[in-house]
Amino acid sequence: MDHSSAHLIEFTTDPIETKIIDSEFTHHVKEQSLGKSENLMHNKEQHQQSAYYKQLGEVIKNYEEVILFGPTNAKVELFNTLKADHLFEKIKITIKQADKMTENQEHAFVREHFSRS
Repeated sequence: MDHSSAHLIEFTTDPIETKIIDSEFTHHVKEQSLGKSENLMHNKEQHQQSAYYKQLGEVIKNYEEVILFGPTNAKVELFNTLKADHLFEKIKITIKQADKMTENQEHAFVREHFSRS
């Protein structure tokens, strides 16, 4: 995951599928907002980032164990948001730093992590 999109990969015995959730704060929106005012851009970015994390939280609350991984600090920001909400206290959440990966590499990463658990 990063600040622009999250790949949701459910560890199953069936072929693993990836669902993608995109943040609404795109590069185009950033440029548009920045053209008006830097303050407006930051407010819009925070609001849309919060909505993005809330959307991810809605999916995560359906699981007992989750791994957040990716090249940016978005995973840590999401983790901190989730930990502040008591609805997520029974979910085991692990954070791992990872480089940008292909879909097959992501599936292998998830498979390896949950095979050890």
